[in-house]
Amino acid sequence: MEQSGISAVLASYGYIAILLVGALLFPLGGVIQSLLLQVMGLRPNNPSRAKEDTYECGVTTIGSSWIQFNFRYYYYALLFVLFDVEAVFLFPWAVKYQQLALFGLVEMAIFIAILVVGLVYAWRKRALEWV
Repeated sequence: MEQSGISAVLASYGYIAILLVGALLFPLGGVIQSLLLQVMGLRPNNPSRAKEDTYECGVTTIGSSWIQFNFRYYYYALLFVLFDVEAVFLFPWAVKYQQLALFGLVEMAIFIAILVVGLVYAWRKRALEWV
């Protein structure tokens, strides 16, 4: 009986292994195919200064293209993701609100409280100021 339980677990992981192999072979196959086509002379390789130059929406690059961005851009992006996820979780809750009754209300109140704590933390750390 134990043998069938182990084989069932291995069968479940077999699907994951198949997906993992496919996920690795797909991009590697494209790279290998490109290299083989270059060796066979079917893929052109004509580098030039114009082709290797940084291209920015048709505007000629002025100065170095390696500039430092203000880290606060990332704070805003993370906060956007945080509140976007909040909206994704609030919508199904609002649709099924009457069926969830008091349990759903308490659960969502805890969820929103955790998000408010995160917002207050970001506010206190001055992550929302653009200075």
